[in-house]
Amino acid sequence: MFDIKAIRENPGHFDKGWQRRGKEAQSAELLDLDNQYRNGQTTLQDLQSRRNELSKEIGKAKSQGLDVDDIIAEVADIKKRLPTLEEEVKKLGDQLTDKLSRLDNIPDEDVPDGESEDDNVEIRQVGNIPEFDFAPKQHFEIGEKLAQMDFDAAAQMSGARFVVLKGDLARLERALSAFMLDLHTTQFGYQEVSPPVLVRDHALYGTSQLPKFKEDLFETTSGHFLIPTAEVSLTNLVREQILEEEKLPIRFAAMTQCFRSEAGAAGRDTRGMIRLHQFNKVEMVSVTTAEQSTDELERMTSAAEEVLKQLGLAYRVVMLCAGDMGFAARKTYDLEVWLPGQGAYREISSCSNTGDFQSRRMRARCRPANDKKTRFVHTLNGSGLAIGRTLVAVMENYQQEDGSILIPDVLQPYLGGQKIIEVN
Repeated sequence: MFDIKAIRENPGHFDKGWQRRGKEAQSAELLDLDNQYRNGQTTLQDLQSRRNELSKEIGKAKSQGLDVDDIIAEVADIKKRLPTLEEEVKKLGDQLTDKLSRLDNIPDEDVPDGESEDDNVEIRQVGNIPEFDFAPKQHFEIGEKLAQMDFDAAAQMSGARFVVLKGDLARLERALSAFMLDLHTTQFGYQEVSPPVLVRDHALYGTSQLPKFKEDLFETTSGHFLIPTAEVSLTNLVREQILEEEKLPIRFAAMTQCFRSEAGAAGRDTRGMIRLHQFNKVEMVSVTTAEQSTDELERMTSAAEEVLKQLGLAYRVVMLCAGDMGFAARKTYDLEVWLPGQGAYREISSCSNTGDFQSRRMRARCRPANDKKTRFVHTLNGSGLAIGRTLVAVMENYQQEDGSILIPDVLQPYLGGQKIIEVN
């Protein structure tokens, strides 16, 4: 979210940024509404001041024995007008805030121009794409042959886009989450957190899911929402706080269930575990200063990459173009893992720097040592990784011709030394 003062000072900068995202220029409409709002505030303040002046004049006139009927009539007229004007000014302010809350973040200068994922820029490829002497299967074929991945049972109780994992595949999923958290907390200094997965609307507003993306969320009848990502819970840990700048960056990591309606995903990835309504994910969040956030994004991305490297999975890193970035991001790297069953790279992590876009909404600030002045922190978030998709990648990359799955070395300690998931 932006400060309207910044848009007043440099409307062209904001219009250019929105146009790079494929959006219309917004500054003229915003500044017109802002002008109406400020004029209304001025009129309201003038009337309130006039009412106060007249009230003083009434007492003075009465003490002098003068006629006060005209003054009383003017005061009564002002009192009559004030509620309507106050309501009009409040409505204008609410409209301005609502419009500002729905505006996308401005891309960094080094973010490439483009309209869609076809315009994203590959930064690097890492690892060797495996070769098979048989036709590799997709994960759902492997899982169903093992009788440990059941979409039918899930559909009967919950509908489409759910899955039941059993036996060794359920254990492998659990092992992946433990491995990821251990890596991020020990090697990269993230503090492990176990946060709520039910949050109020103000938490989702703070991280920009509301109001614009309400249709993507699951809302309960109690006024809570199920989180679409632990980014919501973790970032809101610094909501309305003033942090000491020398203690930054703060880094959090959590493994949670995530819930998404996939409202815009009709017909996409209808089979398998790529796009589910409920899934597990390890999320990383960093809270830092404006000067540190660019380097922090590189560090966070490398932490996500390390998971893939230690699992021995081939992947690539792409920088998203302006038109493909998420609403709150100013710069994003996607990690895409190679899936032999699909013969394609698929997204497994997204790491983004939001700058002060979220912190303004949450009123999260920091203060330098020996300085009373505060400023907004920068927040970053990244998947470290999506556990279900990582399970898919392990299954497809480590599959054997007979349908069994070799277990990567780094996961074997989490499975009691087990080296293979065998076909019964």
